[in-house]
Amino acid sequence: MAAAGRKGQGAAAGRRRRPRGAGSGGKPRPAPARPRDEEVSSDSEAESLAEGQQQQQQQQQRRRRREEEEEEEEEEVEETPQEKKLRLAKLYLEQLRQHEEEQAEEEEEENAAFFRDPVGERLKEDVLEQKGRLQRLVAKEVQPPDPLSIRVLRGHQQPITCLVISPDDKFIFSAAKDGSIIKWEVESGKRLYVMPGGKKGTGQHMGHTAQVLCMAISSDGKYLVTGDRNKLILVWEAATCKRLHTFTGHRDAVSGLSFQKGTHQLYSASHDRSVKVWNVAENAYVETLFGHQDVITGLDSLSRECCVTSGGRDGTVRVWKIPEESQLIFYGHQGSIDCIQLINEEHMVSGADDGSVALWGLTKKKPLALVRQSHGTQGENDLQQPYWVSAVAALRNSDLVATGSHSGSVKLWKCGEGFRKLEPLCDIPLVGFINSLKFSATGDFLVAGVGQEHRLGRWWRAKEAKNSICIIPLKRGAAAPSSGAADRAWPGELQELAH
Repeated sequence: MAAAGRKGQGAAAGRRRRPRGAGSGGKPRPAPARPRDEEVSSDSEAESLAEGQQQQQQQQQRRRRREEEEEEEEEEVEETPQEKKLRLAKLYLEQLRQHEEEQAEEEEEENAAFFRDPVGERLKEDVLEQKGRLQRLVAKEVQPPDPLSIRVLRGHQQPITCLVISPDDKFIFSAAKDGSIIKWEVESGKRLYVMPGGKKGTGQHMGHTAQVLCMAISSDGKYLVTGDRNKLILVWEAATCKRLHTFTGHRDAVSGLSFQKGTHQLYSASHDRSVKVWNVAENAYVETLFGHQDVITGLDSLSRECCVTSGGRDGTVRVWKIPEESQLIFYGHQGSIDCIQLINEEHMVSGADDGSVALWGLTKKKPLALVRQSHGTQGENDLQQPYWVSAVAALRNSDLVATGSHSGSVKLWKCGEGFRKLEPLCDIPLVGFINSLKFSATGDFLVAGVGQEHRLGRWWRAKEAKNSICIIPLKRGAAAPSSGAADRAWPGELQELAH
C-alpha cells in the first residue's frame, strides 16, 4: 500500500511537472471551464476587445492602402505624361482657388469686425476719400434758408474779392480790392484783426498795396497766404495775423492759391499763365509749371500731389500732376472759365462767363454734366446775355454745390448719381456780385463774399449792393441721425462711388 501510495504521489508529481495545458503528445488542452459563479474582470475583456478592434482597423487600413497603390499603379500605367501633367495642374489650381477663397473669407470677417467700431469707420472713410470714391448724400436734406437768418458782416470799404474759412469753422478771413484783410469770428461776427491795405510806394507797409485776388489757409490752420495784383504772395500767421514772409517770382497778378491738404506745400496760379509750387514751412520755391495759353483765373487742390486750374479764355481746365510733371486737359465751356473747385479727388465743378456750370471727372475729357445759362439771362430781347458765373463752391465729398453770379441770388445744386446730372435745389436771395463762396467743413453754413463789382474788373456796378460777408445757415430736413464717422461732418447718407 505504501509503495502504491508513493507511486501515486510520484505520478501526481510527474503530472504537476508537465507544462500547464499540455496533454500527452504536446497537444494543447482546452482551458477548463470556469465555474458559473466565478467573477470575470471587465477591464481585461475591454482591453482584449479594443485590441481586436485595433487589429481589424489596421488590417482594413493596410488593405485600403494596397488597393489605392494598385489603383495608382493602374492609373500610372493608363496615364500618358501629358495627362498626368494636366491632372496635377488642375489639382494645383484647385488648391490655390480654395486657399484664396478661405483667405478672402477671413479678410471679410476681419474687415467686418474692424469697421464696426467708430475708428474703423473713420479710417474707411479716409481711404475712400483718398480714392475719390466717398460721397455724402446731403443735398436732398437741404431746406431753403430763411433770408432773415442770413448774417451780414460789414467792414471792407471796397468789393470783397476772396475769403476762406478756418479748418475748425471758427474764423473767416476775407480780402478786398482795397488790399485790406479782416479776420472775423463766426459765432459773434466780430472783427478780430484788420490788416489795412496801403498805396504803392508808402514805405514799410506790412500789408498789401494792391487788390488782393486770392487767399488760402493750410489744413492745420497755421498759415494764411494771400496773393495780389502786384505779383506778390504774402505769408501770415493765421492765429495772430503777423506777416511772416513774402514770395516773389510771378510776372503778373497772382490769381489762385491752395495748400495741399495735410502739408505746407503751396500751389499758386497767375495771370502770367504759370503755376508755381512753394514750401511755406521752409520759405522755399520748388518749381514752375507751364501749359495754359491764357491767364489762369482759379486754382484748387486736395490731398493728392496735384492741383486743378481754370484757364480763362483758353477754354481749358487742367489737372497738374506734380511728381510726373504732366497735365490733363479738359474742354467743355464756350466762354472764359473764371472759377473752379474740387468736389473730391476725382471730380470738380467749374463756372464760366457764358453762364454755364460744368461737372468734371478725371477720367473723361468732356464734362459729365453741363448746365447752360445756369443763372438766367439779362438785357433786352435782342441783346440778351447770360449772367456770368463768378464763383463756385462744393461741400467736400458730398453732392452739394453752390454757384454765384450777379443775378440776385446764390444757387444750390444737387449732383446726381455718378456726377452725371446737376439739379437745381433752391435760390438764396443776395444782391450784388458774388465774388467768392465757401462751405464750412461741417456743412452747417455757407459764406458769400459780396461786392458792388466783379472781382476781376469793373464792367458793371451794382449800386444797391453792400460790400459785405454774408453767412448763410444751412439746415437739413427731418432725417434719422447718422452715426460713426459721418457725424464729424454734416450727417447724411454715405455712399461709396463705383469706379
